[in-house]
Amino acid sequence: MDLILKYFPELSYVQKQQFKALQGLYEDWNLKINVISRKDIKSLYLKHVLHSLAIAKIISFEPGSSVLDVGTGGGFPGIPLAIVFPQTKFHLVDSIQKKIKVVSSISDELALENVSAEHCRAEQIDALYDFVVSRAVTSMPSFVKWVRNNIKKKSEHSLKNGILYLKGGDLKAELQTFPNAAIYNLKNHFSDSFFDTKKLVHLPLKFRG
Repeated sequence: MDLILKYFPELSYVQKQQFKALQGLYEDWNLKINVISRKDIKSLYLKHVLHSLAIAKIISFEPGSSVLDVGTGGGFPGIPLAIVFPQTKFHLVDSIQKKIKVVSSISDELALENVSAEHCRAEQIDALYDFVVSRAVTSMPSFVKWVRNNIKKKSEHSLKNGILYLKGGDLKAELQTFPNAAIYNLKNHFSDSFFDTKKLVHLPLKFRG
């Protein structure tokens, strides 16, 4: 929890309480469903919560905007982002139903009224969003095929509407067909060695009507 406050000191009392509750909630659920690897549960705030919040270091979502979280798993990056941006709507989806059960329960426990969770595949969604976020569920070319028709036409943020993708390693080959992709090195925003190879990719996508 101290890690979160180190990088996000301006959180409200309610937000601090919501973040503080995450450890216990995920530990309880992990006893029933292995939603986070056993070795990572003790590093929840570093490897999952803070990693998710890297997006908030690059962009501030506007009130009334909407974000789709594809392959959310246990709720990352969607739940931490929903805590930081309570006036932005987050739609969290995953193809594994038991994970969505966890997401729904935790968002209810935290009273996150800006979160909706759905058991489905990305290709089944026909709604439009300002941004689609994810944590490396597949290669970028495949991901673009899934969500290219889900981006709103009008951009109202500092970055153009499109994909915000958390990933690590060498991305040159994967992004060679996307010359307009921007790569942000997360080590420039976090001093912890965990972020040394972690990146955020912003890929603008044009509206396809």
